[in-house]
Amino acid sequence: MHDIRAIRENPDAFDAALARRGEAPVSAELLALDEARRAKISAAETAQAEQNKASKDVGAAKASGHEAEFERLRALVGEKKAEVAAMQAEAKALDAQLTDQLARIANLPAADVPDGADENDNVEVNRWGSPRTFDFAPKEHFEIGGVAASMDFEMAAKMSGSRFVVLKGAVARIHRALAQFMIDTHVEENGLTEMQTPVLVRDEAMYGTDKLPKFGEDSYQTTNGWWLVPTSEVSLTYSVADDILDEAALPIRMTAHTLCFRSEAGSAGKDTAGMLRQHQFEKVEMVSITHPDESEAEQKRMLRCAEDLLERLEIPFRTVVLCTGDMGFGARRTYDIEAWLPGQNTYREISSVSTTGDFQARRMNARFRPAGGGKPQFVHTLNGSGLAVGRCLIAVLENGQQADGSVTLPQVVAPYLGGKTTLSADGQLV
Repeated sequence: MHDIRAIRENPDAFDAALARRGEAPVSAELLALDEARRAKISAAETAQAEQNKASKDVGAAKASGHEAEFERLRALVGEKKAEVAAMQAEAKALDAQLTDQLARIANLPAADVPDGADENDNVEVNRWGSPRTFDFAPKEHFEIGGVAASMDFEMAAKMSGSRFVVLKGAVARIHRALAQFMIDTHVEENGLTEMQTPVLVRDEAMYGTDKLPKFGEDSYQTTNGWWLVPTSEVSLTYSVADDILDEAALPIRMTAHTLCFRSEAGSAGKDTAGMLRQHQFEKVEMVSITHPDESEAEQKRMLRCAEDLLERLEIPFRTVVLCTGDMGFGARRTYDIEAWLPGQNTYREISSVSTTGDFQARRMNARFRPAGGGKPQFVHTLNGSGLAVGRCLIAVLENGQQADGSVTLPQVVAPYLGGKTTLSADGQLV
C-alpha cells in the first residue's frame, strides 16, 4: 500500500518510479480523488461546527421564550445533522475508492533494481557449481527409471485432474527428507523460529500481504470464504498484523513447511510435463519482520540461507536480480535462485527472496515502537523460499541420475533416509 501523503509531496517521482515498471502515470487521478475526499471531510467538519452552534442556540431560544426562533433553530439543527451525515458518507465512499485504487498499484522498485521488460532483462549476480557432464542423454525427472513408477500423474488425475501428482515409496520419502533437511537447517543454524500455520486464511490476511484485491484469480477460495494460501508467506507475515512491536523484538525470523495452492491462472500449456508447475505443492518459507534500517542486510542474509541449501545439496545454480518488468507486485527488489536442471538443459527458479519495504506493513498496520520513544513506525517485511520442495526434488533427481536409471542422492539427506544414499533403478532406497 502506498502513502498518499508521499504521493502528494512528490507526484512526479511516484509516476517516474511506476514508469520503470511499465505502468502509466496515476498520481493526477489519485490526487484529484484525495482532494475531493479531503474537501468533503472539511465541509463535514464545518457543517458539524454549525450544527453544534445551532444546538446551543436552540437551548438559549427555548429558555428566553422565543418560540419562532426556537423552531427555526431546531429545524436548522435537523438540516445540519442530515447534511453532516451525507457529507461523512460521501467522504467515506471517496476514502474507500482511494484506498482501493492505492491497493491495486504495485510497489515501487528500489533504485538499484535493473530496468527491463521481462525475464530476459534479469541480471545474473552469482553462479555456483558447474553443470555435470553426462556420458548419456540426461532425462527429465519423470522419465528416470528409478523415479517413473513412484511419480504417478495418472492416479492424481483420476482424483483431482491435471497439474497434480501422487508421490509413492522412496520418492515420497526423499521429498519428505528434503523438507526436513531445509527446516532443520533454518532452525538449528539460521536462527529462524519454526511455525505451524493454517493453510486457510481470511480475506484480511490475503489483502494484508498484497494477494488481494488484484490477484484473487490466482488463488483458491472455499465456498465459505476462506482462501487456501498460495504460500505461507501469507500466514507468517500476517501474524504481526495490527501489532505495535517493541523495537527490541526485531528482527522476527520465521520459517514454515506447508502445502501451497495456486490456480496457475494464465499458465495454460506451460510446463505441463512432470511436476514443475502444480496446483498443490510444498514449500519451506522464510519470513522476516525487521526494522527499516536493517531490511537491506536482511534480504542478503535470507538469500544466503537459500543459496547455502543448494550448495549443500550439490545443485549448481545461478542467482539473478529481477528487472522491473519481471518483479512481483509487492516487491521492491527480488532475487531469484535458479537451479540447473539437466533434463531441460536450463536453469529454473527454485527460490525467490524479496523485500517489500513497508508496502505490506501499511496494508496490515504492522508497526514497532522506537526504543528512544516517538511515534510508532511501520516495520519492513521480507519473504523467501527456502526452498520449494518439489522443485528441489526435481533438481536432486535430475542432477543425480545415472545411466542405468538409478539416482545418486546428496550426502546431506542421508541422515533423513536411514543412511541410504541411492535410489535404485527399480525405485528402492539402498
